[in-house]
Amino acid sequence: MNRYGAEFLGTFWLVLGGCGSAVLAAAFPEVGIGLHGVSLAFGLTVLTMAFAIGHISGCHLNPAVSIGLWAGGRFAGSQLLPYIVAQVLGAIAAGGVLYLIASGQAGFDVTAGFASNGYGEHSPGGYTMTAALVAEVVLTAFFLFIIMGATDQRAPAGFAPIAIGLTLTLIHLISIPVTNTSVNPARSTGVAVYAGGWAVDQLWLFWIAPIVGGVIGAWVYRAVAGSKA
Repeated sequence: MNRYGAEFLGTFWLVLGGCGSAVLAAAFPEVGIGLHGVSLAFGLTVLTMAFAIGHISGCHLNPAVSIGLWAGGRFAGSQLLPYIVAQVLGAIAAGGVLYLIASGQAGFDVTAGFASNGYGEHSPGGYTMTAALVAEVVLTAFFLFIIMGATDQRAPAGFAPIAIGLTLTLIHLISIPVTNTSVNPARSTGVAVYAGGWAVDQLWLFWIAPIVGGVIGAWVYRAVAGSKA
């Protein structure tokens, strides 16, 4: 139960910090943090939680990561469902707290997006469903490849949280214009359930693509790293 609680709290922090920065601070008049600030915020949530709970639960915070690590032989299949449930519940709880905060501003409109992921007309840059699918699969694959490598027993000890956090920052710098960046089904679900409408209708892609990408990334790392991976 300690591990599930850690995953709940860690994913809560990821959604509150990452999506919260997008909703509350990205376009704040004159001092908005913009795309670069939101990207850094997502990376910092993972980096800080990796140091805080990595030794408790492994700090997955992401169903695609848990499934990818299972596919890569690093995680027990019996733990997948409770980990994913804890992650999704943590994300939804964070989305609720963010909604309570954001709705305290006059003129707040949750249907405007609420940091939800989307494609087509709901992509920040108007990218197609195919572009969104490719971006989410490829970027999640590299995310898992780097996670597997940074946490390999042969890698320098103690630096994995930095590598993983900076990777998530880079992923957001690349793909916020395309999908608003998911690479994490829990993160997508945590805000989509409040935005409703199109955000829920398009949620399928942000479950399927990251999971497929995560499995691919783990398999590729195993192939590259060999039997000791």
